[in-house]
Amino acid sequence: MRTHHTLAAALAATALLALTGCEEPKPSGGAAPGSAPASAPASQPAAAQGTLPDLVGKGLQAAQDEAQAAGFHRLASHDGLGRGRAQAFDGNWKVCFQSPAPGAASTDARIDFGAVKADEACPAADPGLPSAAAGATPDFFRKSVKAARDSLPSGVSVTVKDGLQGRTVRLETNWQVCAQLPKPGNPLNGGPVELIVVQFGETCP
Repeated sequence: MRTHHTLAAALAATALLALTGCEEPKPSGGAAPGSAPASAPASQPAAAQGTLPDLVGKGLQAAQDEAQAAGFHRLASHDGLGRGRAQAFDGNWKVCFQSPAPGAASTDARIDFGAVKADEACPAADPGLPSAAAGATPDFFRKSVKAARDSLPSGVSVTVKDGLQGRTVRLETNWQVCAQLPKPGNPLNGGPVELIVVQFGETCP
């Protein structure tokens, strides 16, 4: 009788070991067996290539319409005389400069037009904002008060004085700088800047 029980126990133990050995190992990372791997994020499609027309000399509104028709929709414009005026009515402005230049370009490129009013002459080069080495005062001579202010750090105090009649300077895009303190190239040091100005078309004192 004892031999029969011993044989039964040995067979049960053998069966248990066989079941344990057949158990599949669990994959690391907690993924279920047979599950599909996570798909990689879809890559962004490359921007199309287009041909940017030569738009210099055209009215600003016409230039923008033609650029859009060619597939370019990121459009910007700025005052081509460096006075900081806004192009509120595009039909009253004409294009003097464009960036990038005409030719092949990505349709995702930002197209920037330098424009002047329709009755103004284009300058020889796009003046941009006054600039100087870090920590130095830019040269504001014959720049508009608006352009001078825009080129300075926001924390710098600016005092503006009419150099002819003591008038109040209201529309800063209509006034040009004749003299300044600190002088161009001197350290800026975050201190106040004083501008002596007259209206465009007037002679500096």
